[in-house]
Amino acid sequence: MRKSISLAEYVKKRNGVPLGAKRSFRNMLYRSLGAKSFAKFWYYWNPIWSFYLTKYVMRASLVFLPKWISVLVTFIVSGLMHDLAISIFYQEIYVLFTPWFGLMGLVVVLTKKFKISYADHPWLVRTLANSFFLGSSFSIVYLALM
Repeated sequence: MRKSISLAEYVKKRNGVPLGAKRSFRNMLYRSLGAKSFAKFWYYWNPIWSFYLTKYVMRASLVFLPKWISVLVTFIVSGLMHDLAISIFYQEIYVLFTPWFGLMGLVVVLTKKFKISYADHPWLVRTLANSFFLGSSFSIVYLALM
């Protein structure tokens, strides 16, 4: 059985510093942007949000779905939550994050399947690679919705 960890432990594991520490945000950006793969980018990105997504969406869906589909479902739910927040704020239906996060989830699944890693490259190259995946997936979705 899997041991449940607290939010504070989860954040420290992801950022290397305790929840609310001065360097927490800087560490998140440095670790995520310079991650050795796009999947690892998401491992480090926004640990508070990912704690709840992992706990309430990923683990729940793993009960009846294969892992790769659970990853996609988790990304789509995250996108839905982002779109819902924007829709409430602007008081009109907003759909951008759901397809964008769905596409990024697909990229995560595919880069893991094909073992795409840039671990042997310097931090700047890894940052450019992760930024490329973020930017190109956003551009594809944005242009498709125009």
